[in-house]
Amino acid sequence: MSRRALTLMVAGFLTLALGVVGTLVPVPYVVLSPGPTENTIGQVKGKPVISITGRETYPTEGEISLVTVAYQGGPGSRIDLFTALRGWLDPTIAVVPEETIFPPATTAEQVEEQNTQEMTNSQDDATAAALTELKIPFTSIITVAGTEKGLPAHGKFTQGDEIVSVDGVPGKDRETVSAAVRKHKVGEQVTFVVKRGGKEMTVTVPTAAAGDGTPIVGINMGITYRFPFSVNINVGDVGGPSAGMMFSLGIMDKLTPGAMTGGKSVAGTGTITPDGRVGPIGGIQQKMVGARESGATFFLTPAQNCAEALGAVPDGLRLIKVETLHGAVQAMDAVRTGSEAALPACSAG
Repeated sequence: MSRRALTLMVAGFLTLALGVVGTLVPVPYVVLSPGPTENTIGQVKGKPVISITGRETYPTEGEISLVTVAYQGGPGSRIDLFTALRGWLDPTIAVVPEETIFPPATTAEQVEEQNTQEMTNSQDDATAAALTELKIPFTSIITVAGTEKGLPAHGKFTQGDEIVSVDGVPGKDRETVSAAVRKHKVGEQVTFVVKRGGKEMTVTVPTAAAGDGTPIVGINMGITYRFPFSVNINVGDVGGPSAGMMFSLGIMDKLTPGAMTGGKSVAGTGTITPDGRVGPIGGIQQKMVGARESGATFFLTPAQNCAEALGAVPDGLRLIKVETLHGAVQAMDAVRTGSEAALPACSAG
């Protein structure tokens, strides 16, 4: 056999071996790609994304779309080397270390469960933010989400207890409850009135010292709401908190006359707090691609994601910087009226 033929045979063998290795060896990375886009004022599988009962609603048009990221890989279903390499070569796809999506010692099922819970919480917060912006009254209820072992509250409170008051001060929000506890010295008694099973009861516990010396009792607080009408959100398998702002806008559009977008296609992303603050999200580049592919021409972008987003804006998509739900509503008014010069733009700073 000639040297040339031998070289070609060895090269072919090595290529084949690398191909086999590339398809068989799993790597600890996750591929992120543009996921489905859903119109919050539209339908999913024949059912409205947002359904409101007990309150007058109005017809609307256009699109106020949430965007998602699809992922491939993770514990128990790792991708192979070739899949990772293809992702690295595709500008619309991100390949990230597995631990950025799946923290150490967590399973894919646990992450999915957390995403589902975050989606549920974001829907409640989105409704609260929309009603706050529309000045529609509702009731916030501070609850006991859990207690920390080794601290005074553990064993004294039950998950789901409603915190009515602390030392006689109504527990209207988390900060009010925390401030009432912090007024005490370490070791002093704090008197809680809680509602459990529909009945009020008094629970008294001492404070302990946190790592920085701050007095605490060891309650992890949650929040639930009593709204004056029912808001139901249906998005199928979508999880996580990043659609909160778009849910709020969709709810507001249905509760107010006229089309918020003027019939135009707007997409966006961002978490939302009950008082209307918009927070950053992950996967912004993939979400922009998904938005443009769905036909959106405007993209509501959390201010903290602007710098990252600017480097990968698809052609034909205009970024709108948002920090609050009120700012997002003002931006939608500008889109509707064609006043594009008034739209706050993302900047690198």
